[in-house]
Amino acid sequence: MNSRRDFLKNLALASAGIALAPSLESFAAAKKDWFDISLAEWSLHKTLFKGDLNNLDFPVVAAKKYGIYGVEYVNQFFKDKANDNNYLTELNMRAKDNGVRNVLIMIDGEGNLGDEDETKRKQAVQNHYKWISAANFLGCHAIRVNAAGKGTPDEVSKRVVESLTTLSDIGKKAGISIIVENHGGISSHGDWLAKTLKAVGSKYCGSLPDFGNFYEYDRYQGVTDLMPYAHGVSAKTHDFDANGNETQIDYERMLKIVKKAKFKGYVGIEYEGSKLSEEEGIFATKKLLERLRPLI
Repeated sequence: MNSRRDFLKNLALASAGIALAPSLESFAAAKKDWFDISLAEWSLHKTLFKGDLNNLDFPVVAAKKYGIYGVEYVNQFFKDKANDNNYLTELNMRAKDNGVRNVLIMIDGEGNLGDEDETKRKQAVQNHYKWISAANFLGCHAIRVNAAGKGTPDEVSKRVVESLTTLSDIGKKAGISIIVENHGGISSHGDWLAKTLKAVGSKYCGSLPDFGNFYEYDRYQGVTDLMPYAHGVSAKTHDFDANGNETQIDYERMLKIVKKAKFKGYVGIEYEGSKLSEEEGIFATKKLLERLRPLI
């Protein structure tokens, strides 16, 4: 009799366990994604330049409209606010109130870090200091800079290494990484940029590989070159086919390169197309990333 009661009791417990145990699908859903999705503010540059959106509302729109909870700011949309603590406090509050993480600030228009003129080059370096401070205030992990200058590849690299070394030392004190995007000119040659970053040799200096900015250089080789130094990834898109795939970039191949490098962090949506509206392009890019993420 006792053995029968024990059997029934164990059967009941087992049945309850089966009922309560999550399915394999649930386990998969609960597993943390290997990258998070952020939204680069440049995806909305037309809307911003028209005045239909302002920088303070960007994190609000990212969360409420697009369901994206990481944002990448572009400095030109709050160019005069780097030292304005009241403004930055308000921006922080809007992000926090919407559960949004401030990921990084993309810096343009502050001078060439590889400028031939030493005075201009040093001024360009100093112009970035305020953005390191602003990034720290906003809780970002990095600022994105450009490696531009005239001269031979070796000449530009030597100057850029000097500038990045100085910025990385400043960034280290603030807990902010200085990351370089392949963004035209010699910087769009993955081998050159990787060699330059290696010469800096700081963990506070890295890359932001952009899938679309390689031009004359093979884009897949370029991302492969830069991933060992990546502190983020820029998912550039322009157009999509009927199946939702980017027409110029093999996203499955790209994301495999990213994962092979054991990257864990933010992949930022940067839609730059013209056939779809900015809103449609952002949603299409997000859908593509979300579809491929669990498959790779």
